[in-house]
Amino acid sequence: MFSNEFSPTQPVILGFDPGKDKCGVAIMGLDRQLHYHQVVPSPEAIATINILRQRFPVSLLVMGNQTTAKRWKQQLQQELVEAVNIVLVDERYSTLEARDRYWQMYPPQGLTKLIPQGMRQPPRPIDDIVAILLIERYLSRLTE
Repeated sequence: MFSNEFSPTQPVILGFDPGKDKCGVAIMGLDRQLHYHQVVPSPEAIATINILRQRFPVSLLVMGNQTTAKRWKQQLQQELVEAVNIVLVDERYSTLEARDRYWQMYPPQGLTKLIPQGMRQPPRPIDDIVAILLIERYLSRLTE
């Protein structure tokens, strides 16, 4: 899901929400401009990141600090074509926050609008939105 065919020249941050079966990946500029987001199967995550790094000037990889973070960080450091700085950010409550953000990005249509937001389930995995939130949390920490 590329926002457009424009490739930024300014450094961008790659957000990564790793999981056992699927991973969320996002690319965002320091200006909080979103350039890419996608949910990919876990076995394809590192290949996807390598491809994105050929396309975008990624200066940093930001990922959540929970359960599988250590193992993934090690795997990334071993398998990425070029080394990248990896920063871990607090990912508590990010899934709940991502659900709300999903409905902001994709307002409900039809009957879904009648269901209270807290009870609505997004119709697709939202790991990519978690990756977006991780980047935003990192950027907010920088400006605090």
